[in-house]
Amino acid sequence: MSGHILPPSFYDREVVTVARELLGMRLVHKLDGARLSGIITEAEAYRGEEDLACHARHGRTSRTAIMYGPPGHAYIYFTYGMHWMLNCVTGPEGFPAAVLVRAIQPVEGLEMIAKRRPGVESDQWCNGPAKLCQALGLDKKQNGADLCNETGGLWIEQGTAISDSQVITGPRVGISNVPEPWRSIPWRFRVVW
Repeated sequence: MSGHILPPSFYDREVVTVARELLGMRLVHKLDGARLSGIITEAEAYRGEEDLACHARHGRTSRTAIMYGPPGHAYIYFTYGMHWMLNCVTGPEGFPAAVLVRAIQPVEGLEMIAKRRPGVESDQWCNGPAKLCQALGLDKKQNGADLCNETGGLWIEQGTAISDSQVITGPRVGISNVPEPWRSIPWRFRVVW
């Protein structure tokens, strides 16, 4: 099953808008010839050098260079010495902004996902940003991938619009050391079914 891949124009907008509208879209990774995919159910926005929770707060570095590039590319980074995290670059080229994809509901490649998450209940396979990267087999090889076509093996397809009544907004996760107002800005969006 495949749908229409989201175009660069989808990502070339304000990061908070993109984060909200990514809910309900389908994240796809082609791994060993198989489609592993899931519906995006949680996302967070990180916006520019002024956002003290954003990696770009230190300016352009070799790690964050992709965030300054064209919208619609994957920014995948390694954290805590063990986890990969998937972000989608947004906004105009030259302005560092990205959406962290925090959770998906798996819909394709379930057998392969189960093997990648052994001993874990299915509702816990992809309910966190590191978990979904492990489940889908995402790592530094996909860093910089063009999310707007299939050539890089990682893309996002049109899904189903999620109504505002099904979305909870709140502060971003894991930034307790970040000063206000950045710590409390409600740039996390989560689907409640």
